[in-house]
Amino acid sequence: MQNLKKKFELWKRQRITRRYLLFAVGYSIVLSTILFGCSKSASQIQQQEQAAASNTNQTQPVKKVVRIVRSKQLTALAVLEKQGTLEKRLESLGYRLEWPEFAAGPQQLEALNAGGLDIASTAESPPIFSQAAGVPLVYLATTSANARSISLLVSVKSPIKTIKDLKGKRIAFQKASIGHYLLLKALEKEGFKLSDVSSVYLPPPDANVAFSQGKVDGWFIWEPFVTRTEQKKIGRVLIDGENLRDTGNFYSTTRQFYQEHPEVIKVFLEELQKAEIWGKNNPKKVAQLLTSLTQIDAPTLEKMHSKYDWDLRPITDKVIAKQQEVADKWYSLQLIPKKVNVRDGFLTPEQYAEITPKEVLAKK
Repeated sequence: MQNLKKKFELWKRQRITRRYLLFAVGYSIVLSTILFGCSKSASQIQQQEQAAASNTNQTQPVKKVVRIVRSKQLTALAVLEKQGTLEKRLESLGYRLEWPEFAAGPQQLEALNAGGLDIASTAESPPIFSQAAGVPLVYLATTSANARSISLLVSVKSPIKTIKDLKGKRIAFQKASIGHYLLLKALEKEGFKLSDVSSVYLPPPDANVAFSQGKVDGWFIWEPFVTRTEQKKIGRVLIDGENLRDTGNFYSTTRQFYQEHPEVIKVFLEELQKAEIWGKNNPKKVAQLLTSLTQIDAPTLEKMHSKYDWDLRPITDKVIAKQQEVADKWYSLQLIPKKVNVRDGFLTPEQYAEITPKEVLAKK
């Protein structure tokens, strides 16, 4: 009887062990199936995500950035930004447009050389100083002089009445700017030299403060600084650029940007010409459009409109010759380190014909 009981206990333990082993094997098979299924699902999800990302990149490509200088003056360039037409055209070509700000022309061309700007808008002298520094820039187009929009300011209480009274006085201006050039022209017209005044090189924001605080006796500057200063009854116009200025402004870029993105330049000049025409024919609308940008009320801007010719002009041999004359003048005064051949920055007539609007070329 005792032996029979032992045999029964042994049989029961063996049955339990077999049952456990069967359960363990079955559980392992199920678990492996689940894990394999999850692994497969994760792999499929990853592939789907990669495919979706690929499709997104194909439908929404990364846009190349084009940076054109922001104008805060009463200009076609300012109109162009506000109207948004250039932005739409460039977007259709796969470009994103940005409008960075700079204090003046020399700062623009520094950024151009450093890759922080693609198209600049300056007076005649900044490109020359830039070329003298070895920057491979390209002149794209020019404008009319708009000479009345640049003025030499003196304090409303200043005893200075004529250019001759400037001798020995402190005159502020941005170095290598139109103010620098016109001060030179005004002094030479009266038989003086730049050395007959004390030149104070200051960018417009700093010059504005210095002039307002009476730290300088005069300030050669452009609009809208002139009108703002007059409205605040801080300064008055001694002379403006009329009968002095014999050059226009220039739009410029780097040689590399011209070679790699001629389609951008072509579209830019086309839309700029449209803005010039619209700006010329709509003084009231221009004033309303640019009030916030210039921080001047619309009625005053409308009056200022007559100071501008609103005219985009082509590059001609006459323009190049005049630019060389200015370059030679700066070199003779030892204000640039070497003699500049400005033609290095100009294109051939055939190249200009490819990027310049036909109606602009016809102005030759």
